Amino acid sequence: MELAKPRIDVGLFTTNLEPMLDFWQNEVGLPFDHLLPLGGGLQQHRHDLLGSVLKINHARNALPIAAPSGYRELLIAREGLRAPRRLADPDGNKVTLVPPGTHGVERIGIRLGVRDVNAHRRFYAVALGLPDVPEQGGLSFLCGDSVILFDEAKDAIADAAFEGPGWRYITIQIRNADKEHAAILARGGAEGRAPQTLGKVARISFVRDPDGNWIELSQRASLVGALD
Repeated sequence: MELAKPRIDVGLFTTNLEPMLDFWQNEVGLPFDHLLPLGGGLQQHRHDLLGSVLKINHARNALPIAAPSGYRELLIAREGLRAPRRLADPDGNKVTLVPPGTHGVERIGIRLGVRDVNAHRRFYAVALGLPDVPEQGGLSFLCGDSVILFDEAKDAIADAAFEGPGWRYITIQIRNADKEHAAILARGGAEGRAPQTLGKVARISFVRDPDGNWIELSQRASLVGALD
């Protein structure tokens, strides 16, 4: 993939806004960037995450009841730590602050629980075309300087829902959404949503991994210029 930004963004959904903002801003120390209205009773509170974006999608109404996605844990590199510091936000989402270099994480990493490790290796290496982290034995891949890690998990589900409480998707910023979307499908990826244009902000689509976890492909005007 031709990346427009050398790292991923991470999205979660919540109805528990104020405690979540307090945790992520004050406990974890992420700077608030801006508020993005999404429509349908959703607002996205965007926070700087070492150059990535943490997207706290606040739902005004109740979220659908849904099993957890495969996205299980956010890893954040933190200078000065000697050992990992494990935390959970008010909704129970796991986040671990780690010494830089842990599992190859120099900025952020996202850990998944998956049903079939080999299927996910093929997906990330072939469909997405990402390089692996050699010292991790084929269980993690690099998207720019972000690390995507996965472990076999017997409780992982086969068809992860997009909307529901907790970690739900990652975003990869690319230069051409239509081109990358088509290429991923041609290499064996599954479609989540076809490309669509969001005003003058971005052209986006979604693909899904072998367990149905959602991956947003975003051609963002602020990064690439015109959306034509």
